[in-house]
Amino acid sequence: MVFNVKAPIPGFEIIKEVELEKIDDFFVKLISKSDTTTFTLINPFMIKNYEFKVPEYFKSLLDIKEDTNILILNIMIIATPIETSTINFIAPLIFNTDNGTVAQVLLDANLYPDFGLMESVSNFLNKEEK
Repeated sequence: MVFNVKAPIPGFEIIKEVELEKIDDFFVKLISKSDTTTFTLINPFMIKNYEFKVPEYFKSLLDIKEDTNILILNIMIIATPIETSTINFIAPLIFNTDNGTVAQVLLDANLYPDFGLMESVSNFLNKEEK
């Protein structure tokens, strides 16, 4: 499905349309239809308790109602080794799958102090105690 970008993605203002390609239950590839940009996105609910209130401006912008189907994904910067990859939890991408719109929401860091801009994947890996 192609999504119309309703608010410019900071640093990637040229992107007006994107498509999602599911990789697995954890990962999705975001593909720009405007240029050659791609992002790896992660389903945050698979790795941590991730709850926030969508700001009213973005609810209006994306036409999100009580019964709207939304998809929330976060940008992940892939690095080698994978444990050094990072996830942006403070600026999720919110997709309205009913009307094909998307926006990146910058959450208030004061309201969500546990959501980082570049949280290390190593924080979420199950490591056995020795």
